[in-house]
Amino acid sequence: MTSSERAPGRGTAVVMGGGLAGLAAAWALRGFAERIVVVERDRYPAGTEFRAGVPQGRHAHLVLEAGHRLLEEMMPGIRQELTAAGAQQVAASDVKWLCAAGWLAEYPAQVGFLSCTRPLLDKLVLDRVRAHPAIEILEGTDVVGLLGSAGVVTGVKVRSRGSAHGSERSENGSERDAEHGSAHDSVHDSAHDSARGSERGEVREIPAELVVDAAGRSTSVPKWLAELGCPPVPEERVDAGVAYASRIFHRPAGSELGPGRAAYLQTKAPDAPRLGVLLPVEGDRWIVSLAGMRGAEPGPGEEGFTEHLGLLRDPLLRELLRDAEPAGGIRGFHPGPGMRRHYERSSPDGLVVVGDAASTFNPVYGQGVTVALFCARELRRTAKRHGGIGHATARAARHAVAAASKIPWMISCAEDARFRATTGAPSGSLVGLQHRFFDKVLAASTRDPAVTAAFHEVMSLVAPPSLLFRPPVLTAILRA
Repeated sequence: MTSSERAPGRGTAVVMGGGLAGLAAAWALRGFAERIVVVERDRYPAGTEFRAGVPQGRHAHLVLEAGHRLLEEMMPGIRQELTAAGAQQVAASDVKWLCAAGWLAEYPAQVGFLSCTRPLLDKLVLDRVRAHPAIEILEGTDVVGLLGSAGVVTGVKVRSRGSAHGSERSENGSERDAEHGSAHDSVHDSAHDSARGSERGEVREIPAELVVDAAGRSTSVPKWLAELGCPPVPEERVDAGVAYASRIFHRPAGSELGPGRAAYLQTKAPDAPRLGVLLPVEGDRWIVSLAGMRGAEPGPGEEGFTEHLGLLRDPLLRELLRDAEPAGGIRGFHPGPGMRRHYERSSPDGLVVVGDAASTFNPVYGQGVTVALFCARELRRTAKRHGGIGHATARAARHAVAAASKIPWMISCAEDARFRATTGAPSGSLVGLQHRFFDKVLAASTRDPAVTAAFHEVMSLVAPPSLLFRPPVLTAILRA
């Protein structure tokens, strides 16, 4: 069918980036676009191997309760597939959580998360997406520019990486991120035609009614928009200087932390800027990530990892790992600053930006994947409301995506602001009031299960912070 024969608003959608954010966006557009093309610079592994192209994939990852509920809604049955593949169901109350005020109270939690390695989650989502007949994945392909003008984006320019253009992404992650995914083994004929047409690395064009940027924090879209004559996109930037060191261990037999249990030793601002998290993953293993804010980053190698363990606020992780056998080496990661780009304020028609390309959070709060799924949900809702992928959908989706990231950004930035070395953080009397109230919440969460449950729901993005102001919860908080 030619473009002139297509129903209005139901032509081609191009998704830049084939990581979780991009795959979820492509999945969200099924039924509303006749053709969905995912352009991914990397190549997917056959199994669940770690890849240099997803540097933070080697570190502790979780999808919050709100994200898992949404993922199951989007892809029914995927929770069962994850557990069958070894993902561990962890109730919030099965996390030994040392918050700034002490250990959280124990209670039978109704929220939690599935814990697995990032490659397992990526693979199962990819399997769903690549099987859909309307979705093409161009692996090993770079987007090298946008088509259109300052008023409207009308497609993308792409070029096959091939042997002349291929390169591994940096493992330090400062310029690389998890929003780029992988590739797939068999693509549609048009994808094969594209690869053949680009073997010599020439640039070709893919016209589209909708372009979705899911290329992650290192996206080039702001630069390309400037080349089209667009004004700079307003942005906020908050940088706590966080850095990670992670390692996978075999869980020792008889450990006090059995299957389906986790541990989180949180920071305590401003004088305890180090944290550690232990999550159970498939294969009866643990993934342990240590992190520190600026000035308290983990040192390199075995010595740095061991030293950081000893500097945490509690010896729990050090004791748990005493008899644990490493299942791999130590990996470092510098995610870079948190950033929120306001495309809802300034953007040409035909463009929607999702995932880390729109909002990047300090990863210690575990919000990124869940917010990327929120973006996909809003993209589908607006496409349904407007009956396709036309400009009205893009405009509405930009505002909906911004709204979906507002609360997670507020939570992340407010906590980062507690550390003296954070740059760009919000300040003033309102932030101070927020800190004082949240301190009371944490204090109450160490002794009142009702407050702990509300705290877990807010941090899991299941409920808005206003839950903490409901009379029974607020009374307990103020009493504490």
